[in-house]
Amino acid sequence: MATNIVILAAGVGSRLGRAAPKPLTPIGGGESIIERAVRSLQHRFAKHSIHLVVGYKKELIMEVVPDVGFIYNQDYGDTNTSKSLLKALDILGPGGVLWLNGDVVFDDQVIDLLLPHLAMDRSFLCVNTSKVSEEEVKYTLDDAGRVQQLSKVVEEGALGEAIGINYISASDRVHLTRRLEQCAPTDYFERGIEQAIDMDGIHVEPLDISHLPIIEVDFLEDLAAANQMF
Repeated sequence: MATNIVILAAGVGSRLGRAAPKPLTPIGGGESIIERAVRSLQHRFAKHSIHLVVGYKKELIMEVVPDVGFIYNQDYGDTNTSKSLLKALDILGPGGVLWLNGDVVFDDQVIDLLLPHLAMDRSFLCVNTSKVSEEEVKYTLDDAGRVQQLSKVVEEGALGEAIGINYISASDRVHLTRRLEQCAPTDYFERGIEQAIDMDGIHVEPLDISHLPIIEVDFLEDLAAANQMF
């Protein structure tokens, strides 16, 4: 069964303090964040399987990466990633869904590492175990080594950070969709994952990619680190 690929790029990204959508931020004086991501994905997946959820200044993003599908979140100003992802899950064809935050900058090797896990069609989220920042989404594991808690407010036992690349299997997708429907408009999609784990018993594996170059660009210091890294 085919894998659907989604990049969440609807938000304003005000914390970076730029007029253009954050995914259009150039890295290392070259390609923008979104161009890098789309290029890497198109090298490994069929073009028709890649969709961007857009909102804020959508025309600018559509002009830069025109050869993918687009899903419009018209409520981008009042909703968060839970509702952008929900739109994608409602619209896309059957199968599992790999999705990325539109502000993640990563080495091409990251996608190569994901391929065998996608082939097994088991839900996972990529994690960085080398740091646990207060602003980032943190996680804990259950006794079987699967994700248990997933949020910014994990207070005890946080093992690392979720870094914005995730996969929901074909069989788990219906449960995540239901929980995203129940999320508040301003919830992050991680709330839906955590609820599906807790209430539906889905199994989500942590995939440690700490050893590969990857960073989520939220603030100017993240951008400086990304420019140096890439």
